[in-house]
Amino acid sequence: MSDVNVKQPEKLSLSKDMFEIVGKDEMNYDKIVRPSLTYWADAWRRLKENKLAIMSIVILVIVVAMAFIGPHLRPWTYDYQDFSVINKGPDSEHWFGTDDLGRDLFVRCWQGAKISLFIALISTIINVTIGIIYGGISGYLGGKTDMIMMRIVEIIYSIPELLWVILLMVVIGQGLGTIILAISITGWGGMARIVRGQILQIKQMEYVLAAKTLGADTSRIITKHLVPNTMGPIIINLTFQVPGAIFTEAMLSYIGLGLPEPIASWGTLAQRGTRMLLIHPYQLLFPALLISITMLAFNILGDGLRDSLDPRLRK
Repeated sequence: MSDVNVKQPEKLSLSKDMFEIVGKDEMNYDKIVRPSLTYWADAWRRLKENKLAIMSIVILVIVVAMAFIGPHLRPWTYDYQDFSVINKGPDSEHWFGTDDLGRDLFVRCWQGAKISLFIALISTIINVTIGIIYGGISGYLGGKTDMIMMRIVEIIYSIPELLWVILLMVVIGQGLGTIILAISITGWGGMARIVRGQILQIKQMEYVLAAKTLGADTSRIITKHLVPNTMGPIIINLTFQVPGAIFTEAMLSYIGLGLPEPIASWGTLAQRGTRMLLIHPYQLLFPALLISITMLAFNILGDGLRDSLDPRLRK
């Protein structure tokens, strides 16, 4: 057999000219460009990008500021009566006009803002506090304790809120404390359910099991580990409860179960303005407009907080 000449492949000579040096930007393609942010810092960053939410915050700040400043911008008190200017329309002297007793509506509207916001904030704080404690205990203990505690919430919810108010007014009497107590009795159930649902999920996490292993008691686990991790839903629900309390106070005052005269609130002003709707509509327009603007601002802010506190929407 004759030998076959096999041609050997030529050796490839390599040089520096055949390669391209990677640029500085390409060498750092895996560099972390975005700064490290905490959960709350990132939530605030996303909230600032929501223009409607920021606008609602500005509106609420103005309303709260005017509740304290507004009554002092005019020379009259909220209960001062001047029978020479009864049912006088808005003008340069009385910016919102006067009511059927000659009282300045501008002063009374902003005095009413102070009362209505006070009722809403105090009742909301009470509802949130009771709901967090009640829902936290129910969700953490679980079992029969959870079942009994949730049945109690359902029993309370089954009694109409108006009936609670009537019973309290018969026992305590009509007043500011009665309205706050009436709103607080039934308002905490929703918060308790939200907290309970969150606790049922979080209590199975590794860090909670580690705290149990290290001997942490129930109160420490609830206050240090479980409740802080449910603050997102709690804050969102809080922003929705405040306008709900404002509307409840207005509704109770509208049907005659609100604050007694001469105390001014948005509800009592709307109730008195309804009597003059066909003759002097401005008496209903201004308190109704303030109620609507405030409730709308709180609802828009609640939507913005829900979007910014949801980690699944993080970009």
